[in-house]
Amino acid sequence: MSYDLMVFQKDAAPLRKKEFMDWYQNQTEWTEDHSYDDPSNTSDDLRNWYIEMQKSFPDINGPNASDDNGSPNETDYSIGKNVIYAAFNWSQAETAYQKTVELAAKHNVGFFDASGSSDIWIPDGNGELKKLKENETKPWWKFW
Repeated sequence: MSYDLMVFQKDAAPLRKKEFMDWYQNQTEWTEDHSYDDPSNTSDDLRNWYIEMQKSFPDINGPNASDDNGSPNETDYSIGKNVIYAAFNWSQAETAYQKTVELAAKHNVGFFDASGSSDIWIPDGNGELKKLKENETKPWWKFW
């Protein structure tokens, strides 16, 4: 069993919890017509997150696979067009969570805590992430 976190392209994901969870389920069926080990298949923001994340948590698969077999930091990344799903060793959960959040904010991508609280975090445009509220809606005066 692994400790799973996901980052996603902010413009691709729904901004309501129920719709997001449906979208998440769809994304993790892995039905896109490409290899899920290749970072060239994803957006620039997600690819940049992945490149920097590998410095702390090397990939065990794909073209960037680590030679450091057996390291507790090795991570299995599944790379889609709009998501990167990372399966970490449970012993690395706290460090992985902190690094994932830090780099998600830096690279302007969303973050989903798949193995923990199921919280969804969205980039706020100022280099920070804001937690998506359960019933996030537009203010009443923004009807468009």
